[in-house]
Amino acid sequence: MQLSDHRHARAGWGATEADARRELPGDGFVAEPATQTTRAITIDAPPEKIWPWIVQIGADRGGFYSYDWLENLFGLRIHTADHIVDQWQNLKVGDVVYAIRNRTGGWYVVDLWPEEALVLQVADLKAGRPTRRDDPAGWEFLWTFALRGLGDGRTRLLIRERVAFGKPIMSRLMAPVGWVSALMTRRMLLGIKRCAEQEEKTS
Repeated sequence: MQLSDHRHARAGWGATEADARRELPGDGFVAEPATQTTRAITIDAPPEKIWPWIVQIGADRGGFYSYDWLENLFGLRIHTADHIVDQWQNLKVGDVVYAIRNRTGGWYVVDLWPEEALVLQVADLKAGRPTRRDDPAGWEFLWTFALRGLGDGRTRLLIRERVAFGKPIMSRLMAPVGWVSALMTRRMLLGIKRCAEQEEKTS
């Protein structure tokens, strides 16, 4: 399915219109109608140097390379890693990436292509599956990290959100989350860039 013509495919911070229209792994996990936002950055390192930082994200793992102090205002107890940790590299489909250290919320890994894409979907941990728009909570959320090598030692990192609501009221109630996500994702992109480029320089 080509999503490029959908009116809800948005280019966020750092992304071009081409980035926003590009089809990425996992797009089909949240079906239309859905709102899609893509943010992006160019990193001076190849995909294989960036992937280890992405695959170790998680509240009880490498953190989220964002504003730890802001996340911890909400009691998330997140500490961003400043190095690659071997035991956090073995992520696989079906695993949970936790949003909080007490493991009461997070995302299921629904697709994974090493050095290419990590696709996460908000988890209903009690049901043992991703949330659905027809659930009482009434929403679905997909989070995709995609790497596109530029052929010159640099990489384009895209972070995409796809969200769909079962009821209009849920869309309005969740609107403030979108502003927080924009702020945190920009910082995450810059954080991953910093870590990967520093690693590339010292390797």
